[in-house]
Amino acid sequence: MTSSELIDLLAQHRTLGAAPRSELEWLVNHGTLRTLAPGDILSPKGAPVGSMFIVLSGHVAIRVDRGAGLNKVTEWRAGDVTGALPYSRLSGPPGDSVAQEPTTLLGIPRDQFRDMIRDCHEVTSILVHTMLDRARLFTSSELHDEKMVSLGKLSANLAHELNNPTAAIERSAALLEDRLEDAERATMALGAARLNAEQLVAIAAVRTACLAKRVQGVLSPIQQAEREDAIADWLRDHGFRDDIANSLSETSVTLEALDQIAGAVDGLCLDAVLRWAAAGCSVRGLASEIQDAATRISGLVAAVKGFTHMDQGASAEPFDLAMNLSNTVAVLRSKARGKSIEVSLDVEPGLPQVVGFVGELNQVFSNLIDNALDALPERGHVVVSAARERNRVAVRIVDDGPGIPADVRDRIFEPFFTTKPVGQGTGLGLDIVRKLLNHNTAHIDVESRPGRTEFKVSLPTEDDGKGART
Repeated sequence: MTSSELIDLLAQHRTLGAAPRSELEWLVNHGTLRTLAPGDILSPKGAPVGSMFIVLSGHVAIRVDRGAGLNKVTEWRAGDVTGALPYSRLSGPPGDSVAQEPTTLLGIPRDQFRDMIRDCHEVTSILVHTMLDRARLFTSSELHDEKMVSLGKLSANLAHELNNPTAAIERSAALLEDRLEDAERATMALGAARLNAEQLVAIAAVRTACLAKRVQGVLSPIQQAEREDAIADWLRDHGFRDDIANSLSETSVTLEALDQIAGAVDGLCLDAVLRWAAAGCSVRGLASEIQDAATRISGLVAAVKGFTHMDQGASAEPFDLAMNLSNTVAVLRSKARGKSIEVSLDVEPGLPQVVGFVGELNQVFSNLIDNALDALPERGHVVVSAARERNRVAVRIVDDGPGIPADVRDRIFEPFFTTKPVGQGTGLGLDIVRKLLNHNTAHIDVESRPGRTEFKVSLPTEDDGKGART
């Protein structure tokens, strides 16, 4: 291809075609034509980018693994410009830039940029706008990918949290059907016994014991087994089967109360009374378990709703920091339990409301707490606290893990930097944290040594007079 033909081709270029022909001629005279076959790498991940590339034909794309497999983050086709740009601080791409089809590019070496800026004013102006558009594209892509990764973590944690109460409801509902049949049979037998007033008063004590809470509190497994054995012995001593011992042992009924009932009712009537009491207590116990489990699920849904802030608009506003920190800890609690990590929350009473985009700040807290959990071995501790500092509020996430090595501490907020194994870390978490905090007129500091790592987030309040950026 002759220089004249190449200039004509640039004149039709979507990005640079509006530049004067003299500047396009400058590009041709100082550039190098390059062709790529499908699969060829234009710029490898992390390596310095030495040239600007004007895409004349073909297709180049970057794919990055951010924890969920390779994902295309950006691409360039005929009419686009990629690689290094004037005034750009790009050092290396986040992933390999790979040709997807036969591709032709014109490369302008970075060491020619100073002359290009001097001699090609229109081209330089176009490229500066291209650089700004590229920055917005990468930021939007990073935020989207990080949100998707966080959504996956949230879903996994929520599934673990919901598993126990859901299983409890399923188990209790299945048992409830059998216990209701037992209760119906016992009620029919009790009705046929034709008890007098004195006997009815005696069995009312059993019902009261069934409804009452244990005075002695929750028994240990050994204590519960001993109590069940004692009631089973009492039933056998009085000539009855001991199959209802477990049900009676779950109530507050005492052996003295059973002796009192046996004194008022005997024989088959006593068996009917005891079975009626056991069935009734079982039904109420199972209903209580179902209610407790449903309340737990309702609380988890409320926590997730508060964490994601689904019912609020995307605007900066005053909000209750304590409630949002509590919701975030609740969402991540199953992950902490999985590693036997203790997470504690300490919020100073009477904190002023902080001002910001609630969903974004919850994302910040989630990333920081999640990182602390990842950094800890089994049986560690994470302390989340919030307290007033002058006219702002400081949120601290402190863990007693091994600390951040000194040689990487200054790089932890860099995009795509991670110390986690491949596929386990996006390298975006702390970069996203910094960007979100900047949007909320907040800032973050980190201190780390072996045994103690602290991330401190300083947030504006209504009294601070500095709201989040709209």
